[in-house]
Amino acid sequence: MKSPEIPQNEKERLIALESYSVLDTLPEEDYDNLTTIAAEICGTPIALISLIDNNRQWFKSHYGLAATETPREIAFCAHAINDADKTLIVTDSRLDNRFYDNPLVTGDPHVVFYAGVPLVDNNNFPLGTLCVIDNNPKSLNESQLKSLESLGRQVVNLLELRRNKKVLEETVQKLQEKNQDLERFASVAAHDLKSPLIGISGISKLFSERYQSVIDENGKYMLSMMESATNKLRILIDGLLEYSRNESVISENKTLIKTSALTDYLIELFSHGTNLEIKTNAGVNEFYANKTAIDQILINLVANAIKYNDKELIQINISFTDQETHYECIVEDNGVGIPESQFEKIFLIFQASGKKDRFGNTGNGIGLATVKKMVKIMGGNIKVKSEIGKGSKFIFTFSK
Repeated sequence: MKSPEIPQNEKERLIALESYSVLDTLPEEDYDNLTTIAAEICGTPIALISLIDNNRQWFKSHYGLAATETPREIAFCAHAINDADKTLIVTDSRLDNRFYDNPLVTGDPHVVFYAGVPLVDNNNFPLGTLCVIDNNPKSLNESQLKSLESLGRQVVNLLELRRNKKVLEETVQKLQEKNQDLERFASVAAHDLKSPLIGISGISKLFSERYQSVIDENGKYMLSMMESATNKLRILIDGLLEYSRNESVISENKTLIKTSALTDYLIELFSHGTNLEIKTNAGVNEFYANKTAIDQILINLVANAIKYNDKELIQINISFTDQETHYECIVEDNGVGIPESQFEKIFLIFQASGKKDRFGNTGNGIGLATVKKMVKIMGGNIKVKSEIGKGSKFIFTFSK
């Protein structure tokens, strides 16, 4: 018996094999189907998917054979991987100097005929073989050989899919961990930053009230600028915290939401001190959704419709319609409008238009980015239609 040679790139080959995380895994139907087909096409009682480890050949699938592995030094497949460019065919092992006294020939499973297609990965490392075995001398015709080689490529495809899935799962896990870390950081940062900001704002107000009679106009202006800056920074921190935490918010249970109650809530929230008219077209009287998410989306859209409006009477129409798999909501206003060139940009975080609202403030580019992210997590999409001077229409959907 001749022992199989060790490939020159054996160390790299074993690393490649390990990367698939397939050794010693449970049987899988996809692999078993391929060995069944291989045995049927080639007319053999045995078909194997064999992977060559450091000191053994292990069978991912073993059709017609009870054993799950054998020592590498007696494995036919360990010979096959040394010439990865062609199929190893042994018509009668009893007449072959390499195998005639091999324990697999002289004893169970009495290998006489063997054909092994090397399983070569995308980096040209031979991992093992797809092989068929018979207890009698045999040969394969051209059609059988081509079919066997095609099945071998399918085995490699399955292995590649397995590895890609593993890489994807690891990447998702890392991203989830990073998101959790960012969420914790955002919470801590928001708390640690907001406290001194509130303190600065309060002190500046107190200073202005107590010493306004002795502060000149420049001093008063500087204090008002300080108070304005701290308020803007506080709003920015709140926005960042909301943006980073919205996925966990949306994961809460869905509840029944009545559109009439939702409209009443928005009117009560925004109507004070504003000449505002909010109407609802109740194509849907009630629906199930995450109430916190729906509230945040509509509050943001309605607030923008109010801030970026130059009309004496601010008019906002909110409508819900029932579609086959989603609900659609439209928030339409009679505001200043949005240039078409800004339609995509306004949904990107920190991409504020730079335009001042009716109160003289500019946005921070977080609100609509948060809305888009929340809508996407809810299984929907959002878009905008607008005409300068006549208003905007925000249309978003969310899955039922």
